[in-house]
Amino acid sequence: MGCCNRRRALIAGAVFGAVVAILGGILIPVGDIIIEGTVEKEAVIEPGTTAYDNWMSSGSAVYRQFWLFDLKNPVEVLEYGSPPVVMEKGPYTYKTRYLPKENVTFNPNHTASFLLPVGAIFEPTMSVGSEEDMVTSLNLAVAVSVRANILIKSTNSSLFQHRSVKEMLWGYPDPILKETLGLFSPYNGTYDGTFNVFTGKDDISKVGIIDRWKGEKKLSFWNDTYCDMLNGTGMTFHPELHLQDILIIMSVSASYEETVNLKGIDVYRYSLLPSTLASPVDNPDNHCFCRSQEVTKNCTVAGVLDLGSCQDGQPIYISLPHFLHGSKSLLTAVKGLNPNEEEHKTFLDVEPTTGFTLNFAKRIQVNMMYGPSNVITVLKKVKDYTIFPLVWMNETAMLDDATAEMFKKELISRIEMLEIIQEVLLGAGVAIFVVCLISYFVVRSRNNNQSKLA
Repeated sequence: MGCCNRRRALIAGAVFGAVVAILGGILIPVGDIIIEGTVEKEAVIEPGTTAYDNWMSSGSAVYRQFWLFDLKNPVEVLEYGSPPVVMEKGPYTYKTRYLPKENVTFNPNHTASFLLPVGAIFEPTMSVGSEEDMVTSLNLAVAVSVRANILIKSTNSSLFQHRSVKEMLWGYPDPILKETLGLFSPYNGTYDGTFNVFTGKDDISKVGIIDRWKGEKKLSFWNDTYCDMLNGTGMTFHPELHLQDILIIMSVSASYEETVNLKGIDVYRYSLLPSTLASPVDNPDNHCFCRSQEVTKNCTVAGVLDLGSCQDGQPIYISLPHFLHGSKSLLTAVKGLNPNEEEHKTFLDVEPTTGFTLNFAKRIQVNMMYGPSNVITVLKKVKDYTIFPLVWMNETAMLDDATAEMFKKELISRIEMLEIIQEVLLGAGVAIFVVCLISYFVVRSRNNNQSKLA
């Protein structure tokens, strides 16, 4: 009778173990569904969600750092046509994106429209000097109005000018054009938009994607279907990212580079694709950004994009800092540049479960072109077309320690706890099942042997 009870107990134990193991197995998909549902709910841009709070106003301080290029040999360039020699000066740091979005309206088609106020506050403790530091740089008016030789002569202007950091960035009264000129003028007190972005309410994969800009679904600068496409996001992405995903940020593609640990949180690091600034010869999609065959050597120069079409025809080119990934000819034409992947690449770190960007560095360089002329006096000694670097900037932000701890507590720790429960139930259930099953067969075998001996 005792043997029968023992065998029944072992069978019951095996059944119990199997049930526990099955429960642990069931928790895996069920837990994933619960987590996915919770994350998707919080990732939708609507009042009351985590995504909405971060979207309305950046939770972390966003800074924009500027390095201006100081020309060291202006006389040699003007008198002998020597290549310019530059030295970067910076950083000069400003706090940006500190103002919340305005005129926010949620629309029936699951989009939100808004205006983005812009402003910059100088941060002297994060800068190498004051805004009054002086630099020698390209004369912006001369570069954009090279046909106005009489005006250039009458104002005694040169190809280069000596200005303060503040003037170069935010504006100064220009004697040639009789208006305020500056690399980012006007800025403070202005707005960008109106933007329309998808909230993700009906389709979480579309969250943050731009639907319209200034009421239009496409741009009208290049008269080209591809180049005038309006796509991409701000810095919000859909949850459950995968390594093979290619993110589109303001029409620029970024691909997975590596997984890094950011303050105890695993994030996917994305960086710009090498093709982003490739020449049209290697990337035909960039054909719209090659307007001048002379300047770009029949569109073979890599590393710069001509934005003249969207800047009223002005000779403005963008690139990565120090012409990173650019053609050697760019570094030959301007001396003193030292491209470095670690310091000059653009990247962003995205938490894959939520799609939230927790750290980013958007780096870009603004350049202007000048070239030889038999008519313009200040350009007569210039030997070749030169894409001159004016400034490079790094817009960066990282979640602070308090936010990181909150993120780990509210999301990571709960996911880890659920995974532990799943593993414990599954492991314990399987162990109990196996032990009880083996014990059952051992007891039965022993009883059989005893019966035969009797």
